[in-house]
Amino acid sequence: MKKYILKRVLISCVILVFVAFIIYVLMRSLPTSYLEQVARAKAQQPGSKSYEEWMAQLSATYGMDKGIIPGFISWCGRAIRGDFGDSWRWTVPVTEKFKDAVWISFIMGAIAFFFEIIIALPLGIFAATKQYTKTDYIITLVALACFSLPTFFFASLLKLVFCVHLGWFDLGGLIGRNYEYLSPMGQFFDKAHHLVLPIVTLVVISIGSLMRYTRTNMLEVLNADYIRTARAKGLSENKVIYHHAFRNTLIPLVTMLGGSLPGLFAGALITETLYSIPGIGYVSYQSMVAGDIPFSMFYLVFMAILTLLGNLISDILYAVVDPRVRIA
Repeated sequence: MKKYILKRVLISCVILVFVAFIIYVLMRSLPTSYLEQVARAKAQQPGSKSYEEWMAQLSATYGMDKGIIPGFISWCGRAIRGDFGDSWRWTVPVTEKFKDAVWISFIMGAIAFFFEIIIALPLGIFAATKQYTKTDYIITLVALACFSLPTFFFASLLKLVFCVHLGWFDLGGLIGRNYEYLSPMGQFFDKAHHLVLPIVTLVVISIGSLMRYTRTNMLEVLNADYIRTARAKGLSENKVIYHHAFRNTLIPLVTMLGGSLPGLFAGALITETLYSIPGIGYVSYQSMVAGDIPFSMFYLVFMAILTLLGNLISDILYAVVDPRVRIA
């Protein structure tokens, strides 16, 4: 198992280098950038240098005057040391801005992921055990409705009902008007209060696909020969379902769950924008729109690392839930 993990890690490192190079080439090929905007603004000032002179000066300052290969090698050298430069859009170090924004998205994503698991898995299993009954039809209908709901529509509906009509929540933002005057515990609950609707939106939008996926896999397992054999031996229905069937249902589910790791840090762009939550999804979108190459490079490479790590976790989980993988 150790050799297998080491081999996968080495392969992932090679893949990461090629992915980072592709991202770097794409970032350098953007039709516009923040540097061009700054150069145009400075060139329009009275008595200022020309646009070309400002571009040359700014490009040299930020290392954009080098070719693709030398620039990428230089970026890798700084990245290994943990130096990703300063954000052009936010005028602070990239890692500093990332740390400020990522934990908000991570908390939202982790809580939403927790509720997604404890809601979708039991309902999917229950629907499979009650196939073609009213219960199955109702759960399937709810799953399809959640799966089909557009995020912007559902979030806007929640805001209309709970913010405008009922007045239970603010329309947006992470903190309230009196946040600075609250105690530390009061500030914690104030932020938690503002995250309720965004988390509800993420949970409702996400549970539909997982419920359907769980139900489909559970039905396939329940129709297997060894399940009929277990029932013929006189085992209780709960033991047949939750001990034998559910364990084998987890095998295809670990692919989806392992791939959820990037989503915990990626941020929910639409949800964060609609609720004015300064998470990493919204910040990265603003950086890309502004042509912020340093921040965009760091964010995309970070997501590539999480994707490779999620695939590795999925492979390890296969060995945990399927003894045949360990034997092989």
